[in-house]
Amino acid sequence: MCGITGFIDYQKRTDPAVLQNMNRSLTHRGPDGEGTRLIENEHALIGLGHRRLSIIDLTDTGKQPMIYEDLHMVFNGEIYNYQEIKDELKTMGHLFIGSSDSEMILHAFKEWGAECLQRFIGMFAIVIYDESKHSLFCARDRSGVKPLYYYQAGDLFMFASELKAFHEHPNFSKEINLNAVAAFMQYGNVPTPHCIFQNAWKLNPGHYLQVNLSNGDLTEVQYWNVYDSYNKPKLDISYEEAKKQTREILKSSFDYRMVADVPVGVFLSGGYDSTCVTAMLQSERNQKLKTFTIGVPDIGLNEAPYARDIASHLGTDHTEITCTQKDAIELIPNLPYFYDEPYADSSAIPTTLVARAAREKVTVALSADGGDEIFAGYNRYDYLLRYGKKLRSIPGFVRRSTASMMEGISSEKIPILRNKYNFHNRYEKLKQVLRNPSEEEIMLSLSQQFTDKQIQGLTAFEVDSLNTLFESDELKREFFTPLSYMMAIDYQTYLLDDIMQKVDRATMSVSLEGREPFLDQRIIEFVAQLPDSYKYHNGVKKRLLKDIVHDYVPATLLDRPKMGFAIPIANWLQNELRDLVEDHINEKDMREQGIFNWVEVAKLKEHFFAGKKEYDMKIWYLLMFQMWYKKWMIS
Repeated sequence: MCGITGFIDYQKRTDPAVLQNMNRSLTHRGPDGEGTRLIENEHALIGLGHRRLSIIDLTDTGKQPMIYEDLHMVFNGEIYNYQEIKDELKTMGHLFIGSSDSEMILHAFKEWGAECLQRFIGMFAIVIYDESKHSLFCARDRSGVKPLYYYQAGDLFMFASELKAFHEHPNFSKEINLNAVAAFMQYGNVPTPHCIFQNAWKLNPGHYLQVNLSNGDLTEVQYWNVYDSYNKPKLDISYEEAKKQTREILKSSFDYRMVADVPVGVFLSGGYDSTCVTAMLQSERNQKLKTFTIGVPDIGLNEAPYARDIASHLGTDHTEITCTQKDAIELIPNLPYFYDEPYADSSAIPTTLVARAAREKVTVALSADGGDEIFAGYNRYDYLLRYGKKLRSIPGFVRRSTASMMEGISSEKIPILRNKYNFHNRYEKLKQVLRNPSEEEIMLSLSQQFTDKQIQGLTAFEVDSLNTLFESDELKREFFTPLSYMMAIDYQTYLLDDIMQKVDRATMSVSLEGREPFLDQRIIEFVAQLPDSYKYHNGVKKRLLKDIVHDYVPATLLDRPKMGFAIPIANWLQNELRDLVEDHINEKDMREQGIFNWVEVAKLKEHFFAGKKEYDMKIWYLLMFQMWYKKWMIS
């Protein structure tokens, strides 16, 4: 795991010190070493920068930028099956000087070109400059585990693992993409491929980009698509056979992600996903796995007792990290630096805290993300499948009248339920679902904090909604089911722009490599073709995964409500963070800024502080944007 950056300057004016500064802005991603290279040809000056976090091949033969014949490369990530590909290349006459996966990539690209990506199992952001073809090749892994931004304006092209590197180039224009601001306020992140800045983008997962230095043209090509698996007939195999084959694929994926020349650990929450990873790995090892769990008991976030029981049953070397509310709150001012594009998932706080503690003992940590999107674990799937048809059967005027009535009743006034996890936010979303309960609208309602109409009123500009994968129509009608539709959308949106961004920035902020064993493409390619009933059955979510885990851990240790990294945002905003809210969400600053309609923002604040806790995430999103703005646009 590393950080990469670089540029193509067609005017050949960029000072070498600029490349050094771009590279050093990513030091937290790679504290073990740095490397830069400047290459000049008839068309441009090319700069390549790399920050190294040594994981495989700790010697100098793994240093980057790396050269092989006329290819120059910087690479962030891991190719887990590199040894098999390397062996194949050796039979074809390739000779290697080191033992890194980086060197294998160069040889594979030399041999097969872009087709080499089809052979890789891993997470990666790869940039290769081909001297002979005067072209730059940029590729991103299938699920988007590793980030890759790029920028093109005038005679300058740049790329980087994080946006902060772009700020180091004097020709970078910090012009905000206002439509991206609107999208952020709806989703809590800026959806891929869009970016908060004009002329900047995120490279789509499963895509590669080729830059022709002769004329500056950019060509983006898709080499993998999750819909290719959903758009196939369901496999005609028994449940037991599906369970057997799934277990085999999981085992292969999990074993691959233990390959490292440094200590490896596992984040263990005590839920099914992390227990699955831990149980399958520990069952075949005599040496105890290092597992880590975080708890913040004074805010009600404490998975430690559940994880402790699982760790004891499996026999891992377990570490419980206990933090205080003060620890969590003190982290908030640092979020805009590491999440250098507006980002509003509050679970970034405990994720960063557990990463910080794990880094004291390991350099690599396995995080069990993706299980919900692949095996049908989210409550929203349950809601849609249980209640979607029932909601649609209610006359429209009744649904709309109920939603209007709810507008006048604060969620804080609902007895018993007001104390339930995430009730205030769900209460707000239910109003939107009642107004339009189609599968597409339910998915949007559950994903957005503001409707299109609300966001138009909140902003001080005319919003032109961005095209996002939430509106994808790639799932063919003959293979359409509500469950497949939701899981495919989540895989390409929430998983990518929320969870993967969160884990990458949280782990990299402390120079910890986070690996995602469920995001091996072989898993989703197989499970997507299984019948829906193997994943969701009679109200049981994650049926297949749960039955696999129960072969290792008794159900009695696992059957509990889904927790997640719940943060008491409403209470914090009304109490401990009240001063921070007033500092950043105030009339003077926001009128000067000119992005939001202060009259609407003031109403939101007034209603929230008067007791409408269901507005907590709306205020939180505003706060996160304003903090980002102060950090990157003013300071």
